[in-house]
Amino acid sequence: MPLHVHHAGDPAGPPVLAVHGVTGHGLRFAPLFAALPTLRWISVDLRGHGRSPWVPPWNLEQHVEDVLEVLDAEHVERVAVVGHSFGGAVAARLARTAPERVTRLALLDPAHGLDPQDMLESAEAGRADEGFATRDDARAAKAASWSGVPAPLVDAEVAEHLEQRDGAWRWRYSRAAFVTAWSEMARPAAVPRAGLPTLVVPALRADFVTDDWLAACRSALGDDLTVAPVDTGHMVYLERPDEVAALLAEHLR
Repeated sequence: MPLHVHHAGDPAGPPVLAVHGVTGHGLRFAPLFAALPTLRWISVDLRGHGRSPWVPPWNLEQHVEDVLEVLDAEHVERVAVVGHSFGGAVAARLARTAPERVTRLALLDPAHGLDPQDMLESAEAGRADEGFATRDDARAAKAASWSGVPAPLVDAEVAEHLEQRDGAWRWRYSRAAFVTAWSEMARPAAVPRAGLPTLVVPALRADFVTDDWLAACRSALGDDLTVAPVDTGHMVYLERPDEVAALLAEHLR
């Protein structure tokens, strides 16, 4: 299959596909795996990230095609999908592209339909090298950017996602794929189809989820939309894993 896949939970349980955000990897969802062990978790490293191939293209259409190939290889016809940040953009596009495959959608502070000027500035900033002289330097930088995330989860990120490459300590993702993702997040945000039970969890201390997109979702989904803001930064499911797991348990049951 095209992507590296992490499996967790009950192999006989209801299948859930988990899609991470930019610079991430599938094992970032480990706190949710532990909190919801009766589910059959299928969590991918997106193209350009983790242990998956890093070759392009890195657009939304390719990411959707990749995860559909994973579902086929896993013999999963229908699946609930959980996506965080850019993974939320992939999840929403997947639900529009292959509506017959997606039973429920949970979008954790999804990042799509964002201001093009902001995305340009983020992409330009992302072109700079992010190599660290020591492992401790990399951990300190991650802890600073994840100020609300407990220390053990920062340590888990370092253990899984940091490697020595090209003479420095670097996170395990393609810088080019990272820069490209900012362009993809400037594209119009997909609105889930009518009739698809959808949970949106905006982070109150971030600004990725726009009022216009939420209004479009309410218009399309009506009572099938649940919006549950959480008072965190962007890493909602790492800052408040128990709270997010409870929301998912209710939504996915």
